[in-house]
Formats: sequence, C-alpha cells, structure tokens
Amino acid sequence: MPTKSEHLLKQRIENVPQGPFNITSAFIEKAKGALLTDVNGRELIDFAGGIGVNNVGHCNPKVVTAIKDQADKFIHTCFHVGMYEIYVDLAAKLNDLAPGDFPKMTMLANSGAEAVENAVKVARYAKKRPGIICYENAFHGRTYMAMSLTSKIKPYKLGFEPFVPEVYRMPFAYCYRCPFGLTYPGCDVFCADYLEDFFITHVAPEATAAVIAEPIQGEGGFITPPPEYFPKLQQICQKYDVALIVDEIQSGAGRTGTFFAIEHWGVAPDLILSAKSLAGGMPLSALTGRTELMNAPHVGGLGGTYGGNPVSCRAALAVIEILLEDGLLERAKSLGRALRQRFMDLQKKYEIIGEVRGKGPMLALELVKDRETRVPATEAAKLLVEKCFEKGLVLLSCGNYSNVIRTLMPFVITDEQLDKGLSILEESLRELDRV
Repeated sequence: MPTKSEHLLKQRIENVPQGPFNITSAFIEKAKGALLTDVNGRELIDFAGGIGVNNVGHCNPKVVTAIKDQADKFIHTCFHVGMYEIYVDLAAKLNDLAPGDFPKMTMLANSGAEAVENAVKVARYAKKRPGIICYENAFHGRTYMAMSLTSKIKPYKLGFEPFVPEVYRMPFAYCYRCPFGLTYPGCDVFCADYLEDFFITHVAPEATAAVIAEPIQGEGGFITPPPEYFPKLQQICQKYDVALIVDEIQSGAGRTGTFFAIEHWGVAPDLILSAKSLAGGMPLSALTGRTELMNAPHVGGLGGTYGGNPVSCRAALAVIEILLEDGLLERAKSLGRALRQRFMDLQKKYEIIGEVRGKGPMLALELVKDRETRVPATEAAKLLVEKCFEKGLVLLSCGNYSNVIRTLMPFVITDEQLDKGLSILEESLRELDRV
C-alpha cells in the first residue's frame, strides 16, 4: 500500500506541471522552528529555510499572532484604493534600517522578482538611461526583466528567449575562481576597477542607469567579495552618476548577522531590495532607496493590486521586532561563528571541500574533485544533498555548476538540532569520501 506522500506525489505529477521543480520528495504537514514534519510523520531538520525565507523560524509565535490579528481586521483593500497605517509604518522602518544618512522612501510589492523589476523601472526613469549592468553568477528572479539579469542558463533561461534588451553582464568578484586569473589581495581588487573598462568596451556610462549586484551571490554559489570590492564599485558608480542597486532578497533580514548584508562593506546603496525572510513566510518584498530616485516616477507608474498587503505588512513588522528586539540578530552572529568553525574543521578532514565562504550563518561549502584543478564536484554535491535528506536533513545546493552546498537554517534552531544536522552532514561527507 502506498504511503500518503507516494499518493500525493502521484497526484502532483498528474495535476501540476513539471516546471515548478521539487528539491525533495517530502510533502510537509507542519513546521515549527527549524523542524519540518512530513505527511508520513517523518521529522526533518531544516537547513534550507524555505530557500532563505524562514530566518525567524517556521510559525514564529509573534508572526502567527500578527497574521491572525490582522486577518480579523481586514485582509485586503488595495493600498491604491484604501490606504492603511501598517504599510506606512513598515516603509518608515525600512527607510531607517537601510544604510545611508540620506532621505529614503520605500514601496512594497509581493516577490523578490517584483522588487527587481521595480528597481530597474525606477533607475531607468530617474536616470533617463536604458542600460543595466549585472553580473556573472547572478540570480535576480524568473520574471522577464529579472530573468534577463539572471546568469545561469539552465534551468532558469533555456527556451524563454528573447530576453529584455539593454542588459550587460560583467564578471563578479569570485576570488576562488577569479575570472581574470588573478589572486587576492595582490590583484588590488581589479574586478571592481574593471567597471571603468566595461564602460569603454560594453556600454557607455552615459547610457547606463544602474549596476545591480547581490552582496553575497545566493543562487550563484554564496560568492562573497573581499572587503574592498563594494566601496570601489560605489566610488565608480558615483563618478559616472550610475545608480547602485543592491539585491538583498536572500542576504537581507539578518541572514548574515546584520539586517542588511551590505553593512559588512560599509556601503550605502542608492536602491536596496528586500524579500524572502522579510515577512516570515508571507509574500512581501520592498524597494527602498534615495528619495530623489524613488519619487521620480509619475503617479501611477509604480504599484500593484496586492503589493504590501496588510497581512504581510503585519508579519514583517513582527519579524523586524523579533530580529532587533528579541536578540535574534545576535543569535545569527553566534550561529555564524559556530557554523564557520565546524565548516573549517570539515574542510581540514575532507579534500572534496575546496572553499568555505559567506558571512554569518549564510555559509557555503564549494565541492571540488581536486583542490589543485578545482574541477566542480557537481554529482557529489547532488549525492550529498540526497544522502542528507535520507538521514533527515534538508539542505540545498547552488552555484552555476550546482557544486556548492549552502546553509539557510532558521536562526531559532536549537544547539541540539544544529549539532544533529551537522553530524548528518559530516556522516554523509564521510560516505562520499569512501566512494
């Protein structure tokens, strides 16, 4: 007799297209904190966090209470029709939290991709220029503008051509696989200075509205630039009056131990994007930026029916309170230190781990077949994810070669759960090492 999950999988195959992919075979019945329970009653430790959505934990009590309370009052009016205080309150909080001592404004949308789309609209409208510079290894979403900015072809872009024009792609600060064949720090962070060459060979600054970058490239492999990178990049952008858009959709809401990851570089972007963990699992995104940019588009030029819906706004206000007032940002920092130590220990033991990188608890292991050649260990990464799932741990791979193991566990994970999850990871690495 088939299990409940097997029955549901059959129904999924019959009723849902293959396009929305599935990382595991699990059907989840309930979730709490850092634990998932599937329909068969199997308990799973969550190192994926709904792909970076559950920083404050599944069904955080404060978030649940906020959702229920708002649902009892009203669920939807459309901000364009009947405004509500919590939209304005959330905008004000994000304006305060975003780096920079200049006046800011915030608009709310539903998804990370929507935030990206609106950032491009704002930059193009304000600068009166068409060009957008993005990066190799970048991921910005699956709508057409966002997909055009995304780097990886398969599965995200294959067959969906043509893409949005006036998009230009340059190499990122991938020190482990330097696209220029240089070595940090002797390179003097040439990859940032290269933007000036890029303005000569690819698109003129007079035709460029913005550069868009992730502080830590999420789907691209948790690629983390050196300390000098973003200050240099910002300096060049300011020199040519080009807007710097920082995509914090995955790295924001405390994921690196600071509310915004770009704080680690001491840079104040012109526009900054939030989503994923911002509302504790509810659909919400935000575009925050310089007032003169945000206020440039004409009345009616920005918005959407569900953007900044009241229930999500209440959830986001609860998330911000949890992170800032309940000590969860500090927990994220201590979690990051513990993870890094364990990962560095694993790297000493297992030759397959080429590099440990990231910030705070946004950490990754890049797996390679050989540390000298650095050939990506794509199949090994896939097998590792499968082995861990079999043992009760959910984690994700990423990177252009799908050879990077990333961690996005909720910050509320207990020390016991963390240790058990890491033990499963090491056991699975040990098994791979024997193959």
